[in-house]
Amino acid sequence: MLHIKGRVLAGPDDVREDLWVVGGRVTFTRPAESREITTVEGWALPGLVDAHCHVGLDAHGAVDEATSEKQALTDREAGTLLIRDAGSPADTRWIDDREDLPRIIRAGRHIARTRRYIRNYAHEIEPEDLVAYVAQEARRGDGWVKLVGDWIDRETGDLSSCWPPGAVAAAIAEAHRLGARVTAHCFAEESLAPLVEAGIDCIEHATGLTEETIPLFAERGVAIVPTLVNIATFPQLAAGGEKKYPRWADHMRRLHERRYDTVRAAYDAGVPVYVGTDAGGALAHGLVAQEVGELVKAGIPALDAVSAAAWGAREWLGRPGLTEGASADLVVYEADPRADVRVLGTPRRVVLRGRVVS
Repeated sequence: MLHIKGRVLAGPDDVREDLWVVGGRVTFTRPAESREITTVEGWALPGLVDAHCHVGLDAHGAVDEATSEKQALTDREAGTLLIRDAGSPADTRWIDDREDLPRIIRAGRHIARTRRYIRNYAHEIEPEDLVAYVAQEARRGDGWVKLVGDWIDRETGDLSSCWPPGAVAAAIAEAHRLGARVTAHCFAEESLAPLVEAGIDCIEHATGLTEETIPLFAERGVAIVPTLVNIATFPQLAAGGEKKYPRWADHMRRLHERRYDTVRAAYDAGVPVYVGTDAGGALAHGLVAQEVGELVKAGIPALDAVSAAAWGAREWLGRPGLTEGASADLVVYEADPRADVRVLGTPRRVVLRGRVVS
């Protein structure tokens, strides 16, 4: 039996003094039976959420199981116990059988336009095949499908949309028919409105949001996962591609320069914002605390930034937090992360499925 004592943050303003773990489950009622109890003191949060992460992927494509395990363990040590895997070419279903590894909600493999994404990452197809591939990944995933909404067009030398509106509308409708939500990688401005009007549920990165499209997102309830720790790499990417694609490089720099203003404007308009790191491509795993800090730097209040990686994110993904009878997936900290989000970077204890794993 495990006893969490101190401050248990069951919700943004729902603070309990005690939580017990019995049979791997949360209870707020002290068990009557007498048995050995391990006590952990501190401030407890539900296990953190990285809503844009890639287990089984690195900069070159799919990785082996040993590397996937290392990635998942790195996330776990950072307090990330629930991952929305936003596209991976590797089969990571074996992780579901490991009680010591985070839970994963998969979006299947990326679906991209031919020669319009990173090599070895995605199914690369043409618009006439989009509905079929979305249906395939909807069946393979855990309730999500991931599209590549825009990428560099070699003919224009800049970011541009990948899909005709009719094709993407039909594909999103098919995903919804099969019970899956759809998200899309989008850096640029022009891809956003057609995707939202087609019924998309979420946009990754969303650096191209403007005062014209933000109200549309808010009206339709389309969430964004800004991945600001990844957007920080835009100047480096621009420098690397400037000689060949100067127009694209300039565009990437401008998107980077206004990244905080973009996120804050979306938040102020009521657009749902969630924490995601984009770990697993070129970025390291275990950066969830840094991403929360980036949201605060953008001007999002600390409580809402924490919620974007905790209570709010779990509700959005349909997974329980610290509720009676739920699996005991939680992280314990020295101090209140609502007062200083930097606390999230140093977990005292990590509890997964009722066991102290770190």
